[in-house]
Amino acid sequence: MPYLSSLEKEGIPTVLINFGEEEGKVVHDSTLHGIPKLRHLVASRNSVGGVTEAEYLLPLVIEELTRPLNQEEQKGGLWAPYESRILFEGTLQEAEEFYNQVEYIPEILNAPFSRYTDGLPVVIPTEERVEAMLKGTSHKPDELMTLQRDLDVRGFGAIDISTRRKKGDLVTFMPMYRSATVEQVAVNAVMAGCKPEQFPVVLAIAESGGGTGDGRGGGGAFMVSGPIYKEIGMNVTNFVFGPGNPVNKALGRVGSLMWRNLGGYKETVTTITTLGSPVTNGGFIIAEYAEGLPEGWKGLNEELGFGKDENVLMTCMPGIWGIGQQNMPGVYRSLQRTGHGAIARFLDVKGIPGPHNYLEYLTKNAWATNEGGFTLVMPPQIAQDLCDYGFKTKQEVYEWIWKRSFETVAEYRMRGMGDFVTNGWLGIEPTSGKPWKELPDDYKVPAGGEDPFRNYNIVLCNMEETAVARFSGGHGQAFSIDAWR
Repeated sequence: MPYLSSLEKEGIPTVLINFGEEEGKVVHDSTLHGIPKLRHLVASRNSVGGVTEAEYLLPLVIEELTRPLNQEEQKGGLWAPYESRILFEGTLQEAEEFYNQVEYIPEILNAPFSRYTDGLPVVIPTEERVEAMLKGTSHKPDELMTLQRDLDVRGFGAIDISTRRKKGDLVTFMPMYRSATVEQVAVNAVMAGCKPEQFPVVLAIAESGGGTGDGRGGGGAFMVSGPIYKEIGMNVTNFVFGPGNPVNKALGRVGSLMWRNLGGYKETVTTITTLGSPVTNGGFIIAEYAEGLPEGWKGLNEELGFGKDENVLMTCMPGIWGIGQQNMPGVYRSLQRTGHGAIARFLDVKGIPGPHNYLEYLTKNAWATNEGGFTLVMPPQIAQDLCDYGFKTKQEVYEWIWKRSFETVAEYRMRGMGDFVTNGWLGIEPTSGKPWKELPDDYKVPAGGEDPFRNYNIVLCNMEETAVARFSGGHGQAFSIDAWR
């Protein structure tokens, strides 16, 4: 939309092709970017597609592009929301009813959609509660959220557009490109059920934009590295992905509330998220148990360029592959202790005690129907076994897994994501420096992403059972928690 806006403002007509359920969002976004009368055509998801769809749309596109912009279409103007600092005055019971009100959106079949919450009841953000939350930071209530350090914003694949954002740059909350103050973040922290001692973590989440990326982030997902997890009581052990720990639940949830209240998310109106993610629905945050790392393995904070005792928040994206346990714990123990069980048979080490390279089992067919990298959440024992086998650093593990993902260009052409990351096969393959179209069929490329460190990640949690959880995405963007104390 920003590109279409720049063309329209130069007097060049444009036409956007969208789907029917996106109509509300198109009207909203075109208004947001100052081209409220943008021409757009509606394509069908249910047609036979191919030449038939093109034959239908092409004459309409040509007609719209060759017709000069009329006076109404040349009108500009930006949409800017306004909300009073005091949203509601009344009794606490009346406030609860106010904050939990809903509206009905046609594009989601008139299902109710919450105006101010993530769909769950919230703690009402009274003046007193917000004031108490603000005591958790030295930053002033009216301070605008800005970056606390320089940040590389990375693109993706062959159409990678990496930009360098500077310390002090304004934080933008998507999908409405809004800014926010520290106090507004505190309001959402109260609503989520957070406590003042947790507020520096909340502010780091806010510095990330709530983890929503381009506005389809589902409220974001996060990892915490550093000793602060003990200070505020995060769970880093058994049932780390489950309910019960109020700190993990509240901190995980706060990103979704920021997405709604600071970013202006409204399904099919300000963004389109298709199915969403069951992983981030209700919140997702975990902390690292760095005390269990083998000698020579760095914690997440050190991997991201911080000190061993610094507190860091990293964005992650556990949505594409979901979260799944990769094997029964007892089978893994049998493999390493005695060389028996299913994994031992798979590795052909029957009767030979470990250490064995469990990664060979873990990555078997890992990219059969998926692309890109992943994060492994594992207990200290498995990490130590990998170290004893010969992986003296995490980076060695990342590189081994990444090389395992290589396949021929002929195989890679069968992947849907390939059309995207290669820019329709018109881009340059990064390793060879040659155009994708010129590469021979037997040339090897990684289905597991372009870079071992960027695409893979290992986080230790102190689970007693020897099983590994896996979800999509590697190392994300890093934000200092200590900068917000």
